[in-house]
Amino acid sequence: MRFIVDTHTLIWWWSNHPNLPSRLRDILGDSENSVYVSAATGWEMATKVRSGRLPEMVEPVAHFDESVVGDGFHHLAVRYDHGVRAGLLPGEHRDPFDRLIAAQALIEGLTVITRDPALAAFGCAVIW
Repeated sequence: MRFIVDTHTLIWWWSNHPNLPSRLRDILGDSENSVYVSAATGWEMATKVRSGRLPEMVEPVAHFDESVVGDGFHHLAVRYDHGVRAGLLPGEHRDPFDRLIAAQALIEGLTVITRDPALAAFGCAVIW
């Protein structure tokens, strides 16, 4: 199966947060699954680290490439078609990171691992 993680999912995975369901831990830890991390997630996490809102992620963000690859995940760069689709998605949801992750999921045929129902409203497949 092919998945893309929402930012909070990756944060909870890296921090071993108890709110991340064991079923999702199994999905993320299964090497048979292809798990993608958007460049938008790196941007969002770095922004929150810089502003002091995510101090527990200083180290993973400082070594973002190694952190992602070390877990067997794949980087997903942002392309022009992702950006255009994100901008054209309907609705009032204003979070640019969510819009971009949803657009990438739609274009690349990925299921978003998220607890945020707003992403499903964009029409992409979600799991939680």
